[in-house]
Amino acid sequence: MWEDPIVKEVREIRKTLSERFDFDVHAIFEDLRKNQSLTDSKRIYRQSSKNKPVVCPERDSVGLHPGR
Repeated sequence: MWEDPIVKEVREIRKTLSERFDFDVHAIFEDLRKNQSLTDSKRIYRQSSKNKPVVCPERDSVGLHPGR
């Protein structure tokens, strides 16, 4: 079976981090945030699309579910 090298690398990093922080997700993210604050790299934030509803009339099912 074919194995994606990128997926394999991500899984290895995840395993290493999990073992290093005793499988504590909060500790992993705390360390990531600490390291992120130490870098000088510029952060780019994606514009939120929450305020822009997407309406697709041909896929609108409101009429199929009355009372919802």
